[in-house]
Amino acid sequence: MATTADFRNGMCIDLEGQYYFIVEFLHVKPGKGAAFVRTKLKNVTTGRILEKTFNSGVKVDEVRIERRPFQYLYQDDMGYNFMNTETFEQIPIPGEQIEGVHFLKEGDLVEVQIHAESGTVLTAEMPTHVVLLVTYTEPGVRGDTATNTLKPATVETGAEVRVPLFINEGEKIKVDTRTGTYVERVKE
Repeated sequence: MATTADFRNGMCIDLEGQYYFIVEFLHVKPGKGAAFVRTKLKNVTTGRILEKTFNSGVKVDEVRIERRPFQYLYQDDMGYNFMNTETFEQIPIPGEQIEGVHFLKEGDLVEVQIHAESGTVLTAEMPTHVVLLVTYTEPGVRGDTATNTLKPATVETGAEVRVPLFINEGEKIKVDTRTGTYVERVKE
């Protein structure tokens, strides 16, 4: 058991049978009345954000989670198959539990969060940035650089990313997996 004084970002709690990650929290001490804690909680299974206010000192069930590195192997009808890099154990994870799944390519390492007591997979987090090869994009026209216009480009995983006009086929780009946006061109 933990109290509201133990809250920290990334902490996982059990609330009415559902698991939530604390996205942000704020201790509020009004001039009149009792102190309370205002939180934003992210549901582990649905990904929805819930705003909830707790009275100060309220006890909540903390869920112990472990973070382990897993390597992506392949996709089949069971989901995305990963291998634990330490024990070589293989597990399937549904695509809904992986953030930024459309940027996942074979051999990528992800951080899997596992419930410590039951061993069930809660979520899998991609690295913040990945380097991908542009497989198709329209060629940029010389002189079209007056504004920061973006064009669609298809990367090696099949996902579409908006890139600047100077990016051509065969170049590698860095992509933010959280937002799906272009970050920079990668020089070899």
